[in-house]
Amino acid sequence: MTLSYHPAPGAVLVCDYDTGFREPEMVKRRLCVVITPRLRRRDGLCTVVPLSTTVPHEPQDYHYALTFVRPLPKPWPGDRKWAKCDMLATVGYGRLSPIGIGRDAQGKRRYIYPHIDNDQLKSVRKAVLCALSLRELTIHL
Repeated sequence: MTLSYHPAPGAVLVCDYDTGFREPEMVKRRLCVVITPRLRRRDGLCTVVPLSTTVPHEPQDYHYALTFVRPLPKPWPGDRKWAKCDMLATVGYGRLSPIGIGRDAQGKRRYIYPHIDNDQLKSVRKAVLCALSLRELTIHL
């Protein structure tokens, strides 16, 4: 189920990077976190940071470890994910979907809608600024 609305900043969704991207870019379906609010005259687009279940070989200022209150379902198990803030992308809503958790007794699909808190969102945004070589601007967040 793709989105038809702009998700709130901090929303954790699935982003389909399968089409239009090539390695070393993101190239598969993975979790992401929305970092921008809805902007005027920018309908259908939002900026996201991909999340990884793998610890970076050498964590940098543009990586941020997110901790979730509740572990996320397979194929993204565990309560810790790494925001890869150097890989941010502006994507169309058609690439985004909520996290599916199976079907209910009537066969209807079920979804969860996790969010990161404001402190974690601020830290992700700071890491994005570091990825863009704008570290000096982090004092304004």
